[in-house]
Amino acid sequence: MTANIKGGINIAMKVPSHQYEATIAFYRDVVGLEPFDEKAPATGFHLGPNRLWIDEAPTFSQAEVWLELFTPDHKVALGHLEKNGAVRCDAIENLGDGFRGGWVMNPANVVHMVREPDAW
Repeated sequence: MTANIKGGINIAMKVPSHQYEATIAFYRDVVGLEPFDEKAPATGFHLGPNRLWIDEAPTFSQAEVWLELFTPDHKVALGHLEKNGAVRCDAIENLGDGFRGGWVMNPANVVHMVREPDAW
């Protein structure tokens, strides 16, 4: 069985504290992306049809990019991905009780949030 999975709209860049302010300035002042702060302390930028979130990650030594996948049934999708080699990594960041989704890593160790969107 194949799960119904589509690309999400959110891209998270987890940036070490020592690079955080310079990274924000790069996207705001050099690239010229429009910032927003609806989920402060993270800073978001409009990136075409997507949203790029710059999250400060004090325990990281280098930046990571995390991607989002949408599905109408997160349990089926996460099971499908895990059965096909994706590694579950739910401990990487707490999504809270009742969140309809979870975390997996692809074979290159890129983190993906797999979740049910607010509207499908």
